Amino acid sequence: MTVKVQQIDACRWRIPREGDMRTDGLVFANRAMMAALQKEQALEQVRNVATLPGIVGPSLAMPDIHWGYGFPIGGVAAFDAERGVVSPGGVGYDINCGVRLLRSELEVQEVRPRLDQLADALFRNVPSGVGSHRRDLKLSVAEERKVLQEGARWVVKQGMGSEQDLEHIEEGGRIQGADPELLSARALERGRDQLGTLGSGNHFLEVQMVEEIREPELARVLGLFPGQVTVTIHTGSRGLGYQVCDDYLRVMLRAAAKYGIRLPDRQLCCAPLDSPEGRQYLAAMACAANFAFANRQLITAWVRESFEQVLGRSAEALRLSVIYDVCHNIAKYEQHVVEGRRRRLCVHRKGATRAFPPGHPDVPESYRAIGQPVLIPGDMGRYSYVLVGTAAGFEETFGSTCHGAGRVLSRHAAKKLARGRRIEEELAARGIVLRAAGRGTVAEEISEAYKDVMEVVEVVQQAGIGRIVARLRPLAVVKG
Repeated sequence: MTVKVQQIDACRWRIPREGDMRTDGLVFANRAMMAALQKEQALEQVRNVATLPGIVGPSLAMPDIHWGYGFPIGGVAAFDAERGVVSPGGVGYDINCGVRLLRSELEVQEVRPRLDQLADALFRNVPSGVGSHRRDLKLSVAEERKVLQEGARWVVKQGMGSEQDLEHIEEGGRIQGADPELLSARALERGRDQLGTLGSGNHFLEVQMVEEIREPELARVLGLFPGQVTVTIHTGSRGLGYQVCDDYLRVMLRAAAKYGIRLPDRQLCCAPLDSPEGRQYLAAMACAANFAFANRQLITAWVRESFEQVLGRSAEALRLSVIYDVCHNIAKYEQHVVEGRRRRLCVHRKGATRAFPPGHPDVPESYRAIGQPVLIPGDMGRYSYVLVGTAAGFEETFGSTCHGAGRVLSRHAAKKLARGRRIEEELAARGIVLRAAGRGTVAEEISEAYKDVMEVVEVVQQAGIGRIVARLRPLAVVKG
């Protein structure tokens, strides 16, 4: 079925309310992006989300939108706390898949001669690949429960990080209300030896350089300067989060039938926020989100250790500090003003990043004057971006923006395009060192599989829902 779209301006498109829709859809995209979107199913998913009970404001899609499970990836939707629903499809399988950015005092010329050694150390110290696990760290049952409740703070308590790290993580590295009793034995088993691992797919660990500063004053507040070495960590809740989603999809299918919720797509199965099923899912989701925060915190410790091993200087001397850590796949209660009235909403961000504005109390004090840092990774062969949130974006998108470049090729199509090519040599010719657990994942993640993230963030900038601060270029990439 063709989805009707109406152009509002150069980067906004409305999907007008019709049929069972309770609100409009609003898509951020340029003309070329929209032409491509009209050939696939993601716009239909935006429309489907608009039919869910209690939705407040439009069903939103960011410029990295592509087809996903239930909600499109790049989808955002807010639901009234009393009349709305929560849907695992609006969070995704990889709960709290997210990105952390570290800065250093190093300049690129200090690191480039040792890039191969650094890539080897990172690949050795941070397990990656399908089913990756740490042989030297398997949590006891009691320890795993603490991780699920305390998140990144548990790792810091073990001496691997600092209070300053926690101050620069969304929600302080811990979602409140987590209840490990609501997780299946299978979910707990899958997570027990995967803390501190990257996994596979589009997850990565990347050493980068600051290639361009767009806003010098904002960059100064974030501690960024041209030629600086940074590190990006992109991973989530691993098998534990996947299992939580899988377990609760079955719960939500029954709940939707129980509460008489009409679904245009079974993948949008949901339950009222104030129902036992809704509360249980949020408490289980919080466990997986906290596991992901702890995972990125532990990987940060291994990154610091790797730099120390290769460069012979302490992490403190290198000033390897956390700029920020953001969630991509999450549903959280937040306060927003809608039509002049403050309301408590459950905001689903699925492949989308929170982007709170200057002055917001949930932005760390050190960044409050400029807004929340927003981290937008691209593909392994091009570049990534650092942005900050805006007041206009907070009003229009519930403080949300894109989370990456967005796929344009399926993994199968990417593998087919990569057949016969030497991707590692192609990257080396661009000055990028690659270490990967398997060639299959590398083929799936070639640059051509993604939109150009520069085009994506320019739409964000033009729409006023984010403000570009800096561009980062990859030097060394570790993948599953």
